[in-house]
Amino acid sequence: MGDVCGRFILLSARAWTNPCVQRMSSTEIPSYVSNDSRVGGARSGEVPVLDGGNIIILSGLLIGFVYGSVGLLSGFCLLSGLRGWWADGDGRLIRTYALAIGVAVAATQLLAAAGLVDIGKSIYLQPQFSVPVLFFGGLLFGYGMVLSNGCGSRALVLLGRGNLRSFLVVTVLAIFAQMTLKGLIAPPRIAMVGASQTTATANSVPALLAGAGLSATAARMLAASVISAALIIFAFAHPAFRRSPGQVAAGLVVGLLVAGGWFATGYLGADDFNPVPTTSLTFIAPIADALQYVMLSTGSTLNFGIVTVFGVFAGSLVTALLTGRFELEGYRSPRHMLRSGSGAALMGIGGVMAFGCSVGQGLTGFSTLALASLIAFAGILLGTAAGLRGALRVRPPATA
Repeated sequence: MGDVCGRFILLSARAWTNPCVQRMSSTEIPSYVSNDSRVGGARSGEVPVLDGGNIIILSGLLIGFVYGSVGLLSGFCLLSGLRGWWADGDGRLIRTYALAIGVAVAATQLLAAAGLVDIGKSIYLQPQFSVPVLFFGGLLFGYGMVLSNGCGSRALVLLGRGNLRSFLVVTVLAIFAQMTLKGLIAPPRIAMVGASQTTATANSVPALLAGAGLSATAARMLAASVISAALIIFAFAHPAFRRSPGQVAAGLVVGLLVAGGWFATGYLGADDFNPVPTTSLTFIAPIADALQYVMLSTGSTLNFGIVTVFGVFAGSLVTALLTGRFELEGYRSPRHMLRSGSGAALMGIGGVMAFGCSVGQGLTGFSTLALASLIAFAGILLGTAAGLRGALRVRPPATA
């Protein structure tokens, strides 16, 4: 008894940030302070249950791996979808993207309505946000995506296939995202946010409907049903898309991966003693954090975003090797390289300002039906349109 009490006093006196105890959950602490539990577990050969942190890491790896594989096989990409729809008249890829959003909205809102995941804790549903900064960041990201010929997640997928251009895109994106988060560009970004930030009485579409008199649950289900149904109908209204089972499967899987990320971080890995952000697929800050982790892993901690980045690359690489798609590719000219790097810089800066990318805001943020996400996504779409059409259109590289 004295030994148990001594251990309990020692634990109580130490800060919860102590590395020895910071990963203990509420279910692990009793087993630690109980001699019988420790000895009994060892004698019975029981396998210890994974704590919340490990569940999140494994979930992030798996979700990233599947996303990387599906992204390579299907060509899942907002830019490719819009370019094919507007320039070539092929609307299959954009409908894959629309289906993914529709499935993500429906599944995420069901998780929230069931009380399994509190998406209100995410960065997308904060009561204060800056409309100009979100929209301008989206514009920068969208235009940069056209310059680089793909977003950050697409660059990771192509890198796994052997595209060396994507190595530059990922690296430059990570550097400029980190500069905007914590470096030289951070002070002006913070100043712009502070000068234009507003507090919204309703920060999501369901909140707007609830303000009109509906109950919170009814407002959530009505908004989710209408928006997801519209997106799914748009997808399947196209005959060519209906005849493309691979694209249909890709839209369904990616949408479910978004919900899977919410479920992993908001439910499976939830731990009051070791809280983690409630989040899902997003790639701007995670790519920046992943590069920093690769260079300075000592003292750093893996999180859902970092391992998702690693998982996407691994999933694409394994799939490329197994299907014979792996092939080294480089730049066509120095000008092509400069344009691609400039686009990556714009994506890094704009993605941080917009709180996400074409996946982070276009899928994950959209799934929360947050007004901030809709504003950022509108900026991304407009920036992409500017790069594909009109006076600011980005021309194809001169050298074939």
